[in-house]
Amino acid sequence: MNPRGDVMTQQLTLDVALRDGATFDVFHSGDHPLGPEAVRAAAQGTGEPQVYLFGEAGCGKTHLLEAACHEVCRAGGRIAYLPMGLLADSGPGVLDGWEGLDLIALDDLDRMPRAADFERALFDFINRQRDAGTRLVLASRTAPQSLSVALPDLRSRLLWGPVFQLHELSDVHKREVLVHRARRRGFDLPPDACDYLLRHKRRDLTSLMGLLDRLDKASLRDKRKITLPFVRKVLQAD
Repeated sequence: MNPRGDVMTQQLTLDVALRDGATFDVFHSGDHPLGPEAVRAAAQGTGEPQVYLFGEAGCGKTHLLEAACHEVCRAGGRIAYLPMGLLADSGPGVLDGWEGLDLIALDDLDRMPRAADFERALFDFINRQRDAGTRLVLASRTAPQSLSVALPDLRSRLLWGPVFQLHELSDVHKREVLVHRARRRGFDLPPDACDYLLRHKRRDLTSLMGLLDRLDKASLRDKRKITLPFVRKVLQAD
């Protein structure tokens, strides 16, 4: 759940780890930089204390929440990353005892348990963190106004800070990401191979990064340069 073992014991029970590669430096904001910039400012303590992101799967919400957590940890701070979908089998008490942190990231708010006691607990949780000066970064597939929330006061708390919609990158920006990530891994991705991935494979960035990882490992294993024929050979089993 966290990159620092001393953050909170409760986190470890959720069996979630932050990805090492989820940083601001490798995030491509495309034509909509305001949301990512607001999250980074919140992580650095120079922006709004609460930021809400929403957008379809694959637009980078989780990446930005994890990047904010990494940013705070590198500065010596304490964080919690809570994917709300994993709390479905937990009672509202799971939101108790998170005081004393510098930043808390609440992901997948659209998947949080639909129960009155849980909504009240989340309402109280946000109030406590606000009073304590803890920065909150929130993410959902839907805008706060569209969340299936029965408690009006909870909806108002979700609107305490700025709200930003994230958008899927264009093909031009996805090509830029693929080429940049490949170079960070130490290899060049030819334009025709890049086009092949975008035309024939799943186009969300999570899937595309997974393909780059497969190609990198196969290239090292076979001691082969990455070319379009090699890409086709490696991925032909899909």
